Amino acid sequence: MKLDKTDKLILSELQKNGRLANSELAKRVNLSESACLRRVKLMEENGVIERYAMIVNQEKVGKPGNVFIEITLESQQQADLNAFEQAVREVPEVMECYLMTGDYDYLLRVVIAGTADYERIHHDYLTQLPKVARVRSSIALRAVAKRTSIPIP
Repeated sequence: MKLDKTDKLILSELQKNGRLANSELAKRVNLSESACLRRVKLMEENGVIERYAMIVNQEKVGKPGNVFIEITLESQQQADLNAFEQAVREVPEVMECYLMTGDYDYLLRVVIAGTADYERIHHDYLTQLPKVARVRSSIALRAVAKRTSIPIP
C-alpha cells in the first residue's frame, strides 16, 4: 500500500493518541468522517496499522528497571535459533528480543522490579533457555530517549 500525505497525517495523529475519535481525527487531517474512517480501515486491512495499544508506566506497575541482555548461543543452526526464539517468547519480562549481527546473537530488553527480580529471571529463565553459551547483562540507569512513534517521512 502506498501512503499519501493524508495517510501519513492520520498515522501521525493515531500514534500520538490511538483512542482519538474518528470525528476528531477527521477534523485534524481535514477529511470527512467517512473518508477518514475508510482510510483507517484500509490501513488496518493492509497491515500498516497492526494494532492499537496503550503505554503502561513501568514504575507505577512495579517494574521500573530495564536490563539489556546480550545472549550468545552455542550454535547458529536454524533449529537452535528457532528453539531459543520460541522459548524466549514465553518469558513475560522480555519486552523485546532482536537477532543481531556482531559479537552476540540476541539482544533482549527485560523489565525488572530490582536486582533481586533480575536474579530470579536470570536463574529461572535465562540460564534455562536452550543452547545458551553466554549471557552478558547491563542494567540501564535511566532512559535518555524513549519513543513509541515511528517517524513517518
